[in-house]
Amino acid sequence: MTVELNHTIVPARDPQASARFLADILGLSVGPPLAHFTPVTLANQVSLDYDRTDTFEPHHYAFLVSDQEFDAALARIQHGGITHYGDPACQEIGQIYHSRHTPGRRGTYFRDPNGHLMEILTPGTAGS
Repeated sequence: MTVELNHTIVPARDPQASARFLADILGLSVGPPLAHFTPVTLANQVSLDYDRTDTFEPHHYAFLVSDQEFDAALARIQHGGITHYGDPACQEIGQIYHSRHTPGRRGTYFRDPNGHLMEILTPGTAGS
């Protein structure tokens, strides 16, 4: 058997709302509760299991999406009035980035309701 990431815990003050926020942006659904977790399962079957907690450090989560999925997610971000950035320091407001290292790769960053830094990025021509 090869080693695969199965799931990760995402701390959140309101797991249901936080899972719904991400699922809505990515065009996914929130899964049924698993014990006390609220899961969002990605196409490669890795799940982000949202767990209620009041204090935590924000994390960074990056999602590889197709060009069409990127355009759709970016439209949902913009339509929702969610600020997005062209850099991880969140200085380039309203921008997307174009990778110098991977031709054709685009990406953008945005914060979820808990302050986690979310990133969507395309594979670019190297991943096609």
